[in-house]
Amino acid sequence: MPPPLFGRKEKDDMGEVIDEEIDEVVDAESPIEEISQTLTRSYEPEALTQNAQFVIKTSMDIRRGENVLIVCDPTTSEIGQALHQAATERTDRVLLIVMPKGRHHGEEPPTPVANLMRQQQVVIAPTKYSLTHTRAIRNAIREGARVATLPGITIPMFIEGGMKADYSLIKKRITETASYCRRRRTVMVKSKSGTDLEFEVNWKDWNLDDNGICNRPRMITNLPAGKIFTMPKEGSMNGKIVIDGSWDANLLETPIELIIEEGLVVDVLGGQIAASIRQEFGEIASKISNKKEKELVWTVAEFGFGMNPEAKLIGNVLEDEKQLGTCYFSIGDNSNLGGTANVGIHVSGVLLSPSVWLEDNQILENGLFLLEN
Repeated sequence: MPPPLFGRKEKDDMGEVIDEEIDEVVDAESPIEEISQTLTRSYEPEALTQNAQFVIKTSMDIRRGENVLIVCDPTTSEIGQALHQAATERTDRVLLIVMPKGRHHGEEPPTPVANLMRQQQVVIAPTKYSLTHTRAIRNAIREGARVATLPGITIPMFIEGGMKADYSLIKKRITETASYCRRRRTVMVKSKSGTDLEFEVNWKDWNLDDNGICNRPRMITNLPAGKIFTMPKEGSMNGKIVIDGSWDANLLETPIELIIEEGLVVDVLGGQIAASIRQEFGEIASKISNKKEKELVWTVAEFGFGMNPEAKLIGNVLEDEKQLGTCYFSIGDNSNLGGTANVGIHVSGVLLSPSVWLEDNQILENGLFLLEN
């Protein structure tokens, strides 16, 4: 098999929280008040407030006396402030921290932020780059926190689109679909764009909780919510994936072709974006000395399909992968899902109009969800 293309493993330790370290993180960027003064509002502030209250009261169900940490960065500070204000109406134990903007999805937050996460009952993270697949989030969940991440969230996304869906209906749809996942170990995906591959899953590992409600300890969700997903069995996937909808924060004009052998990407084709993918992951792989760990950066880490009828394809994977009628694949870190690829990067691409089978049950046919009553 030709060598895959990318890799990285974080090695920093998580020590005790030191006040000076927290000050360094806070001082690394402009104070919240200064950031907010530089923003020009082109929306109704009431909509931002209303949706922040929905997140706090309905999605997270924050209760009196709970410890809440809101982590944002300079690109999401206004959303962070709105969530902070809404949370203070429910509990007086709310901390808002603005950390420096990360460099890519899956990068660990600063150590003092990670330590703070472990001490909370609720963590909400609207940030430019995803913290979902980080050791910091895993440790917070292990300590009993419930977590909502909103990677790449923008104010328009926060107040419309997938965030405006009826999450009770999404929960119902996910529950009804769950029975079709049971005891079926083989997944097949095809598309008119050229996707053709098959892989195995552990049917017990399908995640059926991404319905927008995150109200119990050790739960985690994305917002906007609405997808069913799992980790492909390592080494089981072979074939070709053609990403023709979006990749990370890019709407695609030229499809990206991923050639898969034994669960790893061995080639990426598709113009300039393909070249940038090779470069981004290659830079991470270059920091890993172990050859086998380098290869794990190319792991096909996650597969899922969208269940949110209000989500739109907008060039932001946070919303794109939730759109009903699409499916997606993620490359990189699968350790949050129980895998061995702890590589510190996790990027997703969305397929338009796929056909998906769970053994003999067809879930999607050319983008049409088949399990509606």
